[in-house]
Amino acid sequence: MARPFFLRKAGPFLINLRPARRDIALRCVRSFNVDHGALPRGMPPPLQGVKVLDLTRVLAGPTATMLLADLGADVIKVEEVSRGDDTRSWYPPSAPLSPSAPEEASHLPPESAYFLAVNRNKRSITVNFKEPEGLEIIHKLVKEADVLVENFISGKLAEFGLGWEDCRKLNPRLIYASITGYGQTGPFRKAAGYDVIVEAEAGLMHITGEPDGPPCKVGVAVTDIATGLYAHGAIMAALLSRQRTGQGVWIDCNLFESQLAGLANIASNYLIAEQQGSRHGTAHPSIVPYQVFPCKDGFIMIGAGNDKQFKLFAEKILERPDLPVDPKFSTNKARVANRQELVSLIKDTLQKQGRDHWIEKLTGLGVPFGPINDIGQTFAHPQVAAREMITEVEHPRAGKIKLVSPAVTYNGKRMPIARPPPYLSQHTKEVLTELGYSEEEIDKLREKKII
Repeated sequence: MARPFFLRKAGPFLINLRPARRDIALRCVRSFNVDHGALPRGMPPPLQGVKVLDLTRVLAGPTATMLLADLGADVIKVEEVSRGDDTRSWYPPSAPLSPSAPEEASHLPPESAYFLAVNRNKRSITVNFKEPEGLEIIHKLVKEADVLVENFISGKLAEFGLGWEDCRKLNPRLIYASITGYGQTGPFRKAAGYDVIVEAEAGLMHITGEPDGPPCKVGVAVTDIATGLYAHGAIMAALLSRQRTGQGVWIDCNLFESQLAGLANIASNYLIAEQQGSRHGTAHPSIVPYQVFPCKDGFIMIGAGNDKQFKLFAEKILERPDLPVDPKFSTNKARVANRQELVSLIKDTLQKQGRDHWIEKLTGLGVPFGPINDIGQTFAHPQVAAREMITEVEHPRAGKIKLVSPAVTYNGKRMPIARPPPYLSQHTKEVLTELGYSEEEIDKLREKKII
């Protein structure tokens, strides 16, 4: 029998454990009694054969449909005829054009890095569905689709004959996922949804930033991304529901409620105890020390979340064995009450040496820590290489480009990136041919700027 996976991969880690803990870890590994080396790598794409009609733009919707595409769904991204997805014009930066780029796409702008980030594994078609002939194309796609995902303002698609009721008549088994700013009902249902606005309105900005500074937005559009994740999960649940009922589902997913749910313990603090959240920078309102500290040449995050970790930190890093027995710092409650004094002491110590010095001393100690890495340092992290978190793909217009790999593995293998992010209208002819349009009909539609 092959050596168990955990033993093969965790050997160096186990060696560095204290004897008692190493024995416990080894018993846990052996208790599996499974030949992990015999497990099949990966799994068949679970959504293979599922057709998704993607009428979304920017980030939340494209994130959801990309995750469906990663799992094997045939995602057909419908874009505006002349410009496409808004993010196609959000450059620089963009990928450099390849000398071998197809002539038919020579009029297009370069491929923006933003668009490339969330549109892998999809096909792109352009259709003007404000015109009857374009609407007919979408209706044909609706009849064949398992899922439709859209992020228009509530009620807008119904004006074109593509609302939930319209599409349900064409295809009763259709799962119709609407992603909006504030949902399909309520006084704000007609308001457009923007990540940064909802961050402000739904409490996230109020709790983000330094205590003595103004509210700040998060460095990436987390509300959009969270909404995309919620939408993806909801669509998967609706597909399971359809297996039981044979009926489609209308999913109402929105930025505001996703962000409200994302307030987690901060929301619970208010609902249970009417405790207002506030800004703490990188610090934690209930744990000390638990924040970023400056070093001589950079920053490091320290998270001593319990008394045992604080004792290790005080004795081995601060070289102050007196602190854990000092009544002002002996418990977390006391450390929170004396936050400023302890934080000042830690800052004074850490600023005497460079970041790498403290990383070396903290490694293996048992105190949670992490250096503050810039994006280049993040992608140079050894875990990125070990886990193959960067995938290189061949793009028809840009040549070889690097993408962040799908975030989940199945039996030790990721779902493949079978298609690079498409250039605008790359698959229009292909998809229309599948719908039964002749080459002559496609040419006429193109002349009339329907596609």
